[in-house]
Amino acid sequence: MKIVIVEDELLAVTYLKNLLEEQAIIDISSITVLRSTKQATEFFRENSVDLIFMDIHLGDGKSFEIFQEVEILTPIIFTTAYDEYAMKVFKHFTIDYILKPFEINELHLALHKFKTIRESFDISSTLKSILVLQNTPSEIIHRFLVTNGNKLRSVGEHEIAYFFASGKHLFIKTKDEQTYIYDDTIKDIINKLDENIFFKINRKFIVHIDAINEIIKHSSQKVELHLCPKPETEQAVFVSKTQINSWIDWMSMNR
Repeated sequence: MKIVIVEDELLAVTYLKNLLEEQAIIDISSITVLRSTKQATEFFRENSVDLIFMDIHLGDGKSFEIFQEVEILTPIIFTTAYDEYAMKVFKHFTIDYILKPFEINELHLALHKFKTIRESFDISSTLKSILVLQNTPSEIIHRFLVTNGNKLRSVGEHEIAYFFASGKHLFIKTKDEQTYIYDDTIKDIINKLDENIFFKINRKFIVHIDAINEIIKHSSQKVELHLCPKPETEQAVFVSKTQINSWIDWMSMNR
């Protein structure tokens, strides 16, 4: 089991690591320590783990800022000296909320809770079921109303090469190289698209199957896509490491 500790205090990291290495409730294969919101954001964009221990106050900000930049579906045990965030953390996949300084029995209770939930539910299947329910035929969008100057245009799904996020906006890039702003977010729009022809390859791009012009395999976990038309704001477009296996299944199904 892969564990991540998001904590900027060295003494707290050492204390927690020692307790985790001594316990026998869960089997741990690796423990990764991330010391800042920036480091954590970069890590979670490309990596997945089984359990996260997360402090709230870090040297460069609050850990909640991480969730604004990257989607995290991993169970989290918050370890913090502040009790005023107890309600806020449960907006995320929170297993427990432990106040510092904590004793070993508090950690064990949290780990037992995590183990029980993990053994009782297939988390990945549950998430897939939620997505299936969200993508019922009545909710899937096949045409998209966009603004073109002072006119409106309806863009069909087969005209779209990809959706891409830039700043706070979502854009549609069509196969005839037109770009339109669309009033939605990349996180929400994916649940309204036909999953047979669209795939969210990373946090910025949702691509149409026909827009993939060439696939460059740098390694088993690093795949670059050449899209047509070529994105104007990106030098290279990669499939997120967390999406590699699902993307391969999707490509196999569509090819």
